[in-house]
Amino acid sequence: DSGLLVSLLPAQVHVRGVERLSILVKLLIEEAAGRHSGRDLVLTRLIEILLVESLRQAQASDAPAGLLRGLSDARLAEAIRRMHADPARPWTIVELAKEAALSRSAFFDRFVRSVGVPPMEYLLAWRMALAKDLLRRREADIAEVAERVGYGSASTFSTAFSRHVGQPPGRYAKAAAH
Repeated sequence: DSGLLVSLLPAQVHVRGVERLSILVKLLIEEAAGRHSGRDLVLTRLIEILLVESLRQAQASDAPAGLLRGLSDARLAEAIRRMHADPARPWTIVELAKEAALSRSAFFDRFVRSVGVPPMEYLLAWRMALAKDLLRRREADIAEVAERVGYGSASTFSTAFSRHVGQPPGRYAKAAAH
């Protein structure tokens, strides 16, 4: 879910004096002003490239708490990548700390300081974002969605989803279809 990722990025990224970005902005302005075929596709890709290049240039260690800062920390980045790669795994703080090569308490404190939320809260939000995406795309029934995001039963998943999203997964899927 792009909402989760966007919420974890800084509101602004200040980058000065990078010619590569200036060129991208110039191309973006020229493309937006024209009426060439494929314009929307080109604009979308230019914006994506501009975002990636801006984040590359930003001083992640100076960024406010969020995903960018968490990923700039090599130890935390490994734990975050593992959560993203295997959201169905029943992760514990101890296992994630081991991935980051830190003690449990050092990992927890560093994660909260860098990402802005506790690790298990981040994992829950990530799982719910994935579940929302699967439900929107109607790729799986509720039981399969539950399994793919780390829940042993559809009822446990439904309870967690309702608490997190504010409505049951079935209702969410129906609303997203309209």
